[in-house]
Amino acid sequence: MPKETRMPDALLLVGHGSRSPAGLSEMETLLELVREASPTDDVRLGYLELSQPSAAQVLDDLLAEGARDIVVVPLMLYSAGHSKSDIPALIARARTRHAGARIRYGRPFGADYDLLRLARRRIADVDALGLPLAVIARGTSDPDANAEVCRIARLIAEMTEAPLALAAFSGVTWPSLPEALRQLQLLNVERIAAFTWFIATGVLIDRVRDQYRTFSDTTGIEVVDAGYLVPGPEVASLVLARANEAVNGPVIVNCDTCAYRRSFPGIEDRVGAPIGVGHSHLAEEHRVAGRSNHAHYDHSHLPS
Repeated sequence: MPKETRMPDALLLVGHGSRSPAGLSEMETLLELVREASPTDDVRLGYLELSQPSAAQVLDDLLAEGARDIVVVPLMLYSAGHSKSDIPALIARARTRHAGARIRYGRPFGADYDLLRLARRRIADVDALGLPLAVIARGTSDPDANAEVCRIARLIAEMTEAPLALAAFSGVTWPSLPEALRQLQLLNVERIAAFTWFIATGVLIDRVRDQYRTFSDTTGIEVVDAGYLVPGPEVASLVLARANEAVNGPVIVNCDTCAYRRSFPGIEDRVGAPIGVGHSHLAEEHRVAGRSNHAHYDHSHLPS
């Protein structure tokens, strides 16, 4: 993150949260890597759910301690409800309470070239280049986010010389991982490379690996587990790149196919919906305050 005339007072990283001690340990490792490389002295980590400290509380703490220029970076691999609604809601709440503070918001990671190259290296490390590929990600109810995963799967396939590739999801949407593996089985593949588009380990990674084993035991088709991204130097560098973009701009985001901006069959009521409504991962006061307290929040995905 190149130095500017005046650096932000603080950098806040916002993760999803996990029940996995190993996953939380990896996120702490990422925090330390970012701290080591950041020109901003105060770098902290908060979570949306499942883990402490909450991102809302960390943001409140920073402001209470006197920070007046804060950059918030979502540790999200694509734009869905957390990055489009949950995090903007807690930023909007903080701005309301601290009118003199400047809080800027970075964009999610997306199909970043360095992450794609890291995925290729993981696949090469297990000697799985050239195999049919399954890329597994968190499922969402956001069509735009799910489509981004399909794009990521295709890009990784292009980098790994895979003859075919399928995106699969850990839940919420289709195809599930067992469904995707079954599709590959019907194409008479003998071995499958599998990469999980997650930053850190956790309960879902464990579940995915159980599904690999069940499929292989049932069909005799080997699933070569290439792992996940792992929060190392490449991810830390991307965090700082997103923070630098938020500071120096411009932050560019494509909203053409966002369900909050354009109508999709079955979820038409999302268009123009206030941020932070319908999500259960905000601070306690957001969960109990009710819709009226959020009605004034504009659904700008990346508030400046």
